[in-house]
Amino acid sequence: MFHKNIKLVIAALIIAFAIYQFFEGYVGNGIFLILLSGIFIFLYFRNEIILLSFLRMRKQDLAGTEKWLSKIKNPESALVKKQQGYYNYLHGIIYSQKNLTTAEKYFKKALSLGLNMDYDVAMAKLSLAGIAMQKRRKREATTLLHEAKKLDKNNMLTDQIKMMKEQMKKI
Repeated sequence: MFHKNIKLVIAALIIAFAIYQFFEGYVGNGIFLILLSGIFIFLYFRNEIILLSFLRMRKQDLAGTEKWLSKIKNPESALVKKQQGYYNYLHGIIYSQKNLTTAEKYFKKALSLGLNMDYDVAMAKLSLAGIAMQKRRKREATTLLHEAKKLDKNNMLTDQIKMMKEQMKKI
């Protein structure tokens, strides 16, 4: 809920107060404050609203996911680069049910900003391949499917990739 830079300032202030507590002889308080500052540092790298959005997405609640994402007013300044990628990735998943052109825009932006997990990159490329296939761009869909297959190391998307390849043969 705090801006990314405010989280770092709060963590620095808590660490400074923890050091003061160590010098005063209150070691237990200092240790607790160091652990408390770790929460703010963790939330700098993993935005709490995006985490809550992923929980909604996991329950297949697209409206709830969109509601949580709408709480981020200015993602360019409030999120670090990878978080912006996941912000756009989630929007791409939401809009893939509504508007394919908008979903394609969000997925491409998410890939350009970067995603941490190979599975997420594979999923975004698979979704882009599906959008390209529906727009009759077979060559682009083929390359995206090949890249998604390379990135899917745990073979979680093999069924979807096979199904899309079969559909591409019909085109």
